[in-house]
Amino acid sequence: MKDLSFDIDKRLPEGPGKHGRSGVIHTPHGDIATPAFIPVATKATVKTLTPEQIRATGTQAILSNAYHLYLQPGHDIVDEAGGVAKFENWHGPTYTDSGGFQVMSLGVGFKKVIAMDLADLTEKDIRAAKRERMAKVDEEGVDFRSIIDGSKHRFTPEKSMQIQHGLGADIMFAFDELTTLIDSRTYQEESVARTHRWAQRCLEEHDRLTRERYHRPKQSLWGVVQGAQYEDLRRQATRGLLDLDRAAREKGQRGFGGFGIGGALEKQNLGTIVGWVCDELPDDKPRHLLGISEPDDIFTAVEAGADTFDCVAPTRLARRGGVYTLDGRLNLTNARFKRDFKGVDEEFGGYVTENYSRAYLHHLLKAKEFLAGTLCTIHNVEFMVRLVDNIRAAINGGYYEDYRDEFLGRYYAASKAR
Repeated sequence: MKDLSFDIDKRLPEGPGKHGRSGVIHTPHGDIATPAFIPVATKATVKTLTPEQIRATGTQAILSNAYHLYLQPGHDIVDEAGGVAKFENWHGPTYTDSGGFQVMSLGVGFKKVIAMDLADLTEKDIRAAKRERMAKVDEEGVDFRSIIDGSKHRFTPEKSMQIQHGLGADIMFAFDELTTLIDSRTYQEESVARTHRWAQRCLEEHDRLTRERYHRPKQSLWGVVQGAQYEDLRRQATRGLLDLDRAAREKGQRGFGGFGIGGALEKQNLGTIVGWVCDELPDDKPRHLLGISEPDDIFTAVEAGADTFDCVAPTRLARRGGVYTLDGRLNLTNARFKRDFKGVDEEFGGYVTENYSRAYLHHLLKAKEFLAGTLCTIHNVEFMVRLVDNIRAAINGGYYEDYRDEFLGRYYAASKAR
C-alpha cells in the first residue's frame, strides 16, 4: 500500500536556523501542499463545524487527539468504522496527537493552553498541586484519570501506538512527555532521555502493528523533539531520534516518516528553537510544529523550517466572538458592532463576510446562539488557511519577504498605534 513521502518545491534563503521551504506531503488519503495550517479536530470534529464546512475553508488536513478518542468513543469503534477519516466523513489526510500533551496539561497544569511566557506567572499559575493532578508519569508510561468519569487508565508508548493504529490517521506522533518552562534543568534532561526511550518503544510497536495490520493503509510515525528552551537538549533530542530512525531501518523496520517539534516554547524564542531542531533534521523529512498561536508565529515558524502546524486559537477565539481581519483582531461582542452592517472583513471576503454582517454576528453572540460560534469559526479557519496558502504562493513566486512585511505591517499596525 502507498506510504507517506515528501517532495520539496522551493526554498527560502538558507542559513543557521533558517530552513524555510514549500513542498508536498503525499499521504494515502491525499496530498498536503506545504506550508500548511492544520485545524484541530480534537474529538474527531473541528468544534461547531461539519466536515463539509471544514473543506469549504480550503483546509487540507485535520488533527485529532488519541487520548480523547480513546476515552470516547474508543479507538476500537473508530477502527471498526474504517479509521478516523471515514468515521468523521472527512476523507482527506489526518493527523493524531499521541496524548503526550495530556501528560502535561492534565498531569501538572490547570489549563488547556500551555504557558508560553513566564512573565507575570508563578509556579502556582502553571502547575497544579499534587493532589489536584489527574496524571502521573513514571518510566513505563502515565497513569491517567479520565476527564469524563474519573476512571483510571494507563498510557504507555505501546498503548499510544495501539490506539493511534486503531484511529488510522495518516500521520501519528510518538508518545512523549511535554514539560513546562518552569521545570528544572535536571528534570528536562531526565524527560528528554525518557522521551527518547519511549520513542524507541513506539518504533518497535509501530513496526509490529504495521505488519499485523497489512490490510490497512500505511500510517507514518513521526518522532517528537522535546528539550524546552535549551539548545543542547533540543539538538541532543533531535540527533537521538535520527539515531533511532537509522537503527530501525538498518534492521529492516519502519523508521520515522517525519518529525514533530513539541514543548512549551516562549514566543520570543520560537523561531530560534525551531531553527535549532531543523539545523539537525534531514531535508527529505517533513516537520510539524505542535501548537502555534498568532499569525506572526506562522511566519517565524515557516522561516525556521516548519512545514505544517496546528493551532486551537482560531476556533477557541471564534467561540468567544474574536475574529481575524487583515487589520488585526476584532471582538464582535463589543457594543460598537451593534449597528455595524459591514461584513467581517470585506477586503478579505470569504463565505461569512459575503453573507453575514458584523451586526448579525454581534446579535448571535449576545443571544448565545450556537450559530455564532459556527460562523466565526468558519471565518477564522478560512483566514488562517488562506494566510498560509498565500505564504506558500509567495515562497513559490519568489516574493515571500515582501508579502510577510506587508501582511504583518498591516495586521499589527493598530495594536502598535495603541
